[in-house]
Amino acid sequence: MSYQFLQILWFILIAILWIGFYFLEGFDFGVGMLLPFIGKKDVERRAIINSIGSTWDGNEVWLLTAGGATFAAFPEWYATMFSGFYLALFLLLVGLILRGISFEYRSKDAAPAWRSRFDWMIAIGSFLSALLLGAAFANLARGIPINADKMFTGNLFTLLNPYGLLGGVTTVAIFLLHGANFLGLKLEGELRERVNATAKKLWVVATVLYIALGIFTYIADFWNRGMVSPGVVPIAAIAFLLAAGYFINQKREGWAFIMVALNIVFTQITFFLMTFPNVMLSTTNPDWSLTIYNASSSQYTLTVMSIVALIFVPIVLVYQGWSYYMFRKRISADKKTLVY
Repeated sequence: MSYQFLQILWFILIAILWIGFYFLEGFDFGVGMLLPFIGKKDVERRAIINSIGSTWDGNEVWLLTAGGATFAAFPEWYATMFSGFYLALFLLLVGLILRGISFEYRSKDAAPAWRSRFDWMIAIGSFLSALLLGAAFANLARGIPINADKMFTGNLFTLLNPYGLLGGVTTVAIFLLHGANFLGLKLEGELRERVNATAKKLWVVATVLYIALGIFTYIADFWNRGMVSPGVVPIAAIAFLLAAGYFINQKREGWAFIMVALNIVFTQITFFLMTFPNVMLSTTNPDWSLTIYNASSSQYTLTVMSIVALIFVPIVLVYQGWSYYMFRKRISADKKTLVY
């Protein structure tokens, strides 16, 4: 395999990892953010947590794999992004730790105050993670100040620009909607009706924010930064989100979930098409941007990685698919059936 082919291949594979993470962890974050608001009683909150209890940690593996693959395949990209986004990524790590600790320790004590505290930690950790991820990707699409030495020359406030913040808030809204649709598929009885009613309201907010982000992106001309035009992909993403509203109102939960999932997938595809072959755009000087060609590892490294990925990725996918199949049943807010 040629060196250029391997560089493009690993750009695509990393894109797939991020798409998988956004799709899977997106509803996890949404469920976490909704937890204190949808669940009115402890047994209801336990049912909500159980809906993702068997899969949330597996979904986070996609983030770890995306980060690891970036480090191995494009070390210059990894170095610039993780040094430039250091504080933001540290806060993301804090959010993920808050979630993990809370899932594990919530049921160690039956005191209402103890459990409520951890419920809010799950919600805050999920919100912080979704907000920072959305802001980070929006800034990568917008471009950041990078000098000739491939070093980020801004600070945290550079990332807190209107476009970055809108990207973060929009991601939060989409993940909330994604999580509500997932809960509609997993819960029973009154909880199911409550979450479906919430999904209708969330769809309005998410759609308004998503369209505003699209208009901002178009007006600022962020579409034409790379070699490949997104074409109809962003239009399809909007169409899927609009279709989700129809299915939510028709109480067709499965189709509503699929439509929002497709919106997330096509949004991420749009992002990677917008930037290719760039991985980090320099607003200081376009010639100083990091691309898949000047930020990649050696041909030997990419070849070995490709062989390893060919062997182990299908195994991981089969295992994760099996775990979702095994825990596919609906959950009711009944203490006798819940696992604490």
